[in-house]
Amino acid sequence: MNLLLTGGTGYVGSHAAVVMSEVGHQVVLFDNLSNSNLGVVKRIERITGTKIPFVEGDIRDTTLLEKTLRDFKVDAVMHFAGLKAVAESVHNPLKYYENNVQGSISLLKAMRTCNVKTIVFSSSATVYGEPSYIPYDEHHPTNPINPYGSTKLLVEKMLKDLSESDPEWKVVILRYFNPVGAHDSGLIGEDPKGIPNNLMPILNGVAAGEIPYLKVYGNDYQTKDGTAERDFIHVVDLIEGHLAALNYLNSHYGLEIFNLGVGNSTSVLELSQHFEAATNKKIFTKFVNRRAGDLPAYFADVNKSTTLLKWSAKRTVEDICASSWLWYKSRGINE
Repeated sequence: MNLLLTGGTGYVGSHAAVVMSEVGHQVVLFDNLSNSNLGVVKRIERITGTKIPFVEGDIRDTTLLEKTLRDFKVDAVMHFAGLKAVAESVHNPLKYYENNVQGSISLLKAMRTCNVKTIVFSSSATVYGEPSYIPYDEHHPTNPINPYGSTKLLVEKMLKDLSESDPEWKVVILRYFNPVGAHDSGLIGEDPKGIPNNLMPILNGVAAGEIPYLKVYGNDYQTKDGTAERDFIHVVDLIEGHLAALNYLNSHYGLEIFNLGVGNSTSVLELSQHFEAATNKKIFTKFVNRRAGDLPAYFADVNKSTTLLKWSAKRTVEDICASSWLWYKSRGINE
């Protein structure tokens, strides 16, 4: 199958390129390189031993998307492109609506014009908002508490309306929990531009002596150790969930929503301790005030994914930490 991966050189998209290529799909990467670099393409090619086509472009460029879909005879799309920093979305919401929502409209218009009607959409557990109950299942009410989550939910609603308007559409929405880790090769991983916001790049920076300590936001939550708990899923497990979703769409029309998580929670302090054990590096921590909008704990109910997609996460927290550190140590060598 010919697959277009929007955001294909980003953290999740690059791992998708590897996994999809390794099972025989032909992928083309579409990215504006706003939070990645062209070297990712070469590293994907090293892992797969395959030449990977790359188109540099903005997801809001409908004409270029149409040309790409036609030129590469695309059969299906995995839509990863979008901005994803919660704090930034609060300070600059229009940027997020323009990129995430308008970009998705542009993509769907191009797909419709080119009669490509199969899509796997990268959504987020942030669409759920404050928990009415945990674990979150796919029927949990949606009420995002930040603009990032709101943009994801708007795209979800758009996909629902589109699939109901035309029965030829095949759509899977995947609600991610907390993707972390890196490919076992050490050639690709999470590599944000600028100051890192996410937990794992910060842990790597502390272990490398580049960041003095890990800020732990709050130690007075009603959790096992007072720190926030999250559902951390290895990025390769996450992408194997995308492959399962693509296989599901081979025989299913309409729209389905699935959670992708491990199905249990790990606290920030526990993750830090696992990282120390996996890397033999000391992680210094400093407790600071809670961040506005942070939830004490959440994790996924993955029964639907396990039952219908025949998928479940296999990799451990130790696997996550070891692969992340290998990637971080290897970055200079890989370029």
